[in-house]
Amino acid sequence: MSSVRLVNITRKFDSVIAVSDMNLTVQDGEFFSLLGPSGCGKTTILRMIAGFCIPTAGEIFFGDRSVSTLPPNKRNTGMVFQNYALFPHMTVSENVAFGLRARKIPAPERQERVSGALELVDLAGLENRKVPQLSGGQQQRVALARAIVIEPEILLMDEPLSNLDAKLRRETRDQLKELQRKLSITTIYVTHDQEEALILSDRIVVLNQGVCQQLGSPDEIKDNPANEFVASFLS
Repeated sequence: MSSVRLVNITRKFDSVIAVSDMNLTVQDGEFFSLLGPSGCGKTTILRMIAGFCIPTAGEIFFGDRSVSTLPPNKRNTGMVFQNYALFPHMTVSENVAFGLRARKIPAPERQERVSGALELVDLAGLENRKVPQLSGGQQQRVALARAIVIEPEILLMDEPLSNLDAKLRRETRDQLKELQRKLSITTIYVTHDQEEALILSDRIVVLNQGVCQQLGSPDEIKDNPANEFVASFLS
């Protein structure tokens, strides 16, 4: 596992500043949420950590290692996308094994790791199902299994529960928190859902227009909002 450090990170898209001079540290094993409204810069930050987007200025560190210019496949992160990004023509097992195949993991070890990941997310027995045969919650857990099976240093999640109905979102949220605690994996989680962030997170950064408005524990942010924006957003 690893800590993540953003040092003076800025990202511009033409004349638009999506993230402005951001400094953040996510501790090893921490569940850390990026919270804010649409367009606040949270997904841009996640994409820079993943390597899909290069900072205009500043540096990103995993532990003591600078990864600012490394491609995504050299960063050892696992990513769960909002739309899950599963392959509909593949079985559950084939989807979960995809990253292991790309890393040329031998078949016996690959099968063992896929089985272990599916058991962790309560999908054992569904290995041969195709993605269209699964419920939304099951698809979300396949995406999670695919992310953790590669044994990443850091787990990145971009609004992974937003496509689920309210009841299933609550159930999956509880499962996700339990799994993260079990694995003790550094997790960075993007959401616009205040309740979700307050329940799941060890710490939260509240963002607006690419700028940090407040950083703290759920209790600190809920009980002592730093400014009018944070108070309004959490109300």
